[in-house]
Amino acid sequence: MGIYDFTVKTNRGVEKSLADYKDKVLLIVNTASKCGFTPQFEGLQKLYDAYKDKGLEILGFPCNQFAAQDPGSNEEIQTFCKLNYGVKFQIFEKGDVRGENAQPLFKYLVAQKKFTGFDESSPMTPILMDALQKNFPEYLKGDDIKWNFTKFLIDRKGNVVARFEPMITPESIAKDIEALL
Repeated sequence: MGIYDFTVKTNRGVEKSLADYKDKVLLIVNTASKCGFTPQFEGLQKLYDAYKDKGLEILGFPCNQFAAQDPGSNEEIQTFCKLNYGVKFQIFEKGDVRGENAQPLFKYLVAQKKFTGFDESSPMTPILMDALQKNFPEYLKGDDIKWNFTKFLIDRKGNVVARFEPMITPESIAKDIEALL
């Protein structure tokens, strides 16, 4: 099974095959509207604007699993993203991205790229680690997604080539995207 074998639902509930994105570079991100990392929508949109004509697609998947930071409906989330950050890339239906009820796509992504730790040089790392240790210590175990705005980079052949944890900003992965375009 590969990335193009998955079907996901748009924020309007319409099924969409990831095979529609063949020959594109993909950045798949689990998102949230009320998170300390939410301003990354701005950076994601800048990446999309800069590289969409060269073959980049950004796919956002809202998730409410992390401290209930995306409680809105699919429509409310889409409106928030457009009004506050000018998001034009595809936002999909809200769903789980970790654990037993995780969307199959995210189970696949995590199996392809394991958790290798947080960027220790980021000022956000101690804050996130503290929150996880105090409130969600089980999230620190295994390879599952740890928090909102975990990003997976997929090349034009559908290979998952990189995983970026939340504190890695969209701007800082532009060079990785460029290398695949």
